[in-house]
Amino acid sequence: MTPAELDQFDKAILRILQRDASLSVETIADQVALSRNACWRRIKAMEQAGIITGRVALTDPAKLGCPLEVMVMIRAGRHDADWLDSFHKAVRTMPEVVGAYRMTGDLDYLLRVRVADVPAYDAFYKRVIARIPLSDISASFVMEEIKETTALPI
Repeated sequence: MTPAELDQFDKAILRILQRDASLSVETIADQVALSRNACWRRIKAMEQAGIITGRVALTDPAKLGCPLEVMVMIRAGRHDADWLDSFHKAVRTMPEVVGAYRMTGDLDYLLRVRVADVPAYDAFYKRVIARIPLSDISASFVMEEIKETTALPI
């Protein structure tokens, strides 16, 4: 199944699931004007095709003790396979890292990090520089979240 093969029913189902994946198949079917079985088959087909990759509960970072979001900009000192492997392993094992991206332009990597406060970020920073040799690391603290969504424009 490719994006071109998605019809208006599939797209409507995806828009609903991106807003609230806890809805029953019956509720989704009613909202898109399909039978329960037809809706269920479409959801299963999109899961098998890898279009739907998972269903998660979105949580409130502040209520879970990590209200501070930090954008960490990294310039790598090396670009060889061993360094890259070490970097990937380190980033994947740090629970504070909620997003890691290899970039074009002046930066090599951008990390989205969630921590409790500035001292917690400082502890995270010290763990990073102890584990991975870097050319430069800097951070910007998010002052206001204007938009945050997991929903893709369908």
